[in-house]
Formats: sequence, C-alpha cells, structure tokens
Amino acid sequence: MKQVILVTGSSRGIGAATALMASRRGYAVCINYHRDAASAEKLRAQIAAEGGQAIAVQADVSVEADVLRLFAAVDAQLGPLTALVNNVGVLEKQGRLVDMSLERLQRVFNTNILSYFLCSREAVKRMSTAMGGQGGGIVNLSSGAVKHGAGNVYLDYAASKGAIDVMTLGLSKEVGAEGIRVNCVRPGIIHTDIHASGGDPDRVNKLASTVPMQRGGQPEEIAETILWLLGPQSSYVSGAIIDAGGAR
Repeated sequence: MKQVILVTGSSRGIGAATALMASRRGYAVCINYHRDAASAEKLRAQIAAEGGQAIAVQADVSVEADVLRLFAAVDAQLGPLTALVNNVGVLEKQGRLVDMSLERLQRVFNTNILSYFLCSREAVKRMSTAMGGQGGGIVNLSSGAVKHGAGNVYLDYAASKGAIDVMTLGLSKEVGAEGIRVNCVRPGIIHTDIHASGGDPDRVNKLASTVPMQRGGQPEEIAETILWLLGPQSSYVSGAIIDAGGAR
C-alpha cells in the first residue's frame, strides 16, 4: 500500500525534519506551510532531487476552508492519506496571563488546538475503515511545557498543548476499531527557530543545563519518534503520550 503523509507546519523545524525523513522511508509527502513558501519549496525540491515524491501546499490550518483545500490537494496529487502529523504550532512573546490580549489567545488556541481538530477530522474521514478507508496513523505534537505549565512565560502555549494530550487520548478511543492509531509526542527543548518568535532565540542553550542529558534535542530526534509511532514497529501502540525531552 502506498504510504502518503501530510505534515502540517513542515517548512521548518521538527515538521521539515519529519517530512524529509518520511520521504527517505518511502512516503509520498505533503509539505504544508502558512507563509514561508521559499522554505517549503526548497524542501520539496530536495525531496524530489533525492527521488522522492512531494508537494508543497499553502494553507492556514486553523481556517476550515484552507484545511478542506489542503486535503483535497493531497487526494488529487498524492492519493489516499495514510498518515497525518499535526505539527503546526505557534507561541507569542514571553509574558504573564494578565498581559495577554484576546487576539493573542485566539491566535494561539486556533493554531495549536483548532487546527489539530480540523485536520484530524479530515484525516479520519479518509483513513477510517468504517468510511471506506484503509486505516492509518495520526501523531500529534504536544510539548513538555504541559508538565510545568510555563507560568510567567508561555502559559497559553502550554495550556493549548495540554488540550492536545486530552484530544489524543479521546480520539484514539473513538477510532481505534476503525484501523487508525492516534498517538502524541511531547518534545522538550529542541533546537528550532520557534524560540525566536517568543523573543528568546537562545532559550535552548540557556536551559540545557536543566535537562538531565545536559543538552537540547535536535529536530531529527523528534522526527524519529514520530515515524516510529506511524510505523509497523508500534502496531499495538495507540493513545500513547511519549515524552522526548531528555528526561526533563
């Protein structure tokens, strides 16, 4: 069976590492991006140069119309979806709840929660054996921040990721008998540029000493975990939340 994967927010960081690794393991890949068309096209070209199949599709996955267009593009250009990685995520400038505007909260919750629900809904429609699909897997990206709440820094981000933990548990029970496994990865502090958008580009290096392994993680290490959860080696794993944070 042809393996087709959609990775949301995959023009950079963990998403890009996952898309590239998936291609190298035989998946046809949909690279989703919101604004950074140049990075998405560069990744698509790299996959093509390596002999893989990939498309790059612009979509704001917190907007239903964009999600429907994104999944239609996968259907038409790659074929039946077998794997979804809900990776997209945003955080805002570090701060306290008392200083957070409604607009900020809506941006974070729409991107980090609503998009996961919308994309998972469309994936289930395509993969569920009860709806004519061939089964498949969904992996959600949470965060180690849910374990400490990120107070005074990213409380809204941590709360949004807590919602994803719960969604993973519930959805895995809903679709477990329909050939779909749903799991979650909680990355720790990882070397990606998301920290710059929070105003602290050197955050990983600053916190490395708080990690028992004494270092930040690499995007490829998280990609390995994601692809294990999608592969046959984890065929009896569903509803799992895996911490990938160096024991922090």
